[in-house]
Amino acid sequence: MRVVVTGATGNLGTALLRRLRTEDDVEVVGVVRRPPREAGGVRWVAADLATPAAVPVLERAVEGADAVVHLAWLLQPSHRPELLEAANVEGTRRVAAAALAAGAHLVHASSVGAYAPRAVPVPDGTPTGGGADGPGGAAAGDPRDAVGEDWPTTGVPTSLYSRQKVAAERLLDDLVRERPDARVARLRPGLVLQAAAGSEIGRYFLGGLVPLGLVRRVALPAFPLPAEAVFQVVHADDVADAVVRVLRTGATGPFNLVTGPVLGPLDVAQALRVQRVATVPVGAVRALASATWRARLQPTDVGWVDLLTQVPLLSSALARDELGWAPRVGAATALVELLDAMSDGRGAATPPLAARRGLGRRRSPGADAT
Repeated sequence: MRVVVTGATGNLGTALLRRLRTEDDVEVVGVVRRPPREAGGVRWVAADLATPAAVPVLERAVEGADAVVHLAWLLQPSHRPELLEAANVEGTRRVAAAALAAGAHLVHASSVGAYAPRAVPVPDGTPTGGGADGPGGAAAGDPRDAVGEDWPTTGVPTSLYSRQKVAAERLLDDLVRERPDARVARLRPGLVLQAAAGSEIGRYFLGGLVPLGLVRRVALPAFPLPAEAVFQVVHADDVADAVVRVLRTGATGPFNLVTGPVLGPLDVAQALRVQRVATVPVGAVRALASATWRARLQPTDVGWVDLLTQVPLLSSALARDELGWAPRVGAATALVELLDAMSDGRGAATPPLAARRGLGRRRSPGADAT
């Protein structure tokens, strides 16, 4: 099986390559803006998906491919929305067109961020992990009020990330209507975490505003979070497992991918070794995020606050039933793994996931990530 992977050096991409290396009959072509120094058994192709020049490169890369896994997605620079639009929406259009023209199975990494906001606030009775995985962990059932893949994919309007994920979904809808024979699968994971992405996630969401080396090493007296910050995550290795299952079965359509338990402010505080949770109004967090982003003190725009507090809780029942998928890593474990890696400055030997250097921050224009 010949598999082309875009964004193969990013968060999901590195996890997928690790998994595909265990599949003896798979040949991998990685399409990225900046190929790594070591080939690692992958045939690397350099292409900037934000530009029309990527089209002939993609057409050559996907020739003879059985599947194309589209993981490339720019998260930064958040102050240049036109660049993110070109890379994410137009880039998806170029990849999808090339894949379908070649007759390949297209697996697109969408997101929980493509979904419309929660119908109602997350109820107080929604169980969270309390800082640890256990009976409510990776193998648990769905939380109360979890939604399936039929929940509207109209996004959170105030989030640029969400709007672009929605735009990518709509263009795939159009392509599938035009080509009824097209084979397209869409994965909609929660927040994707792994140790290898520790430095990247720190750079792209916190920048230099937070001393990452102190994360989980210094016990803060309190940590402010809105009560509405109730969310789901999934480990990158478990998403990679789902991708392989989609490739092997030829599955099409959307699949939600999350692990348990649901995480809330208490879980985040315990993972950070904070003494107590200080719940604050969402409006205050939005105002702080907006002011510091506009002042370029940190790279996270206010839309990410809205995503964290508005996206629905997901059910992964379809992936369990149709793919036989079951996450192995619980939410609390994945969160602590990420935070420890952020504190240690760990990363991976790829340009987007490069480890933090010393006490500073490694600057980079963007990331091949989802």
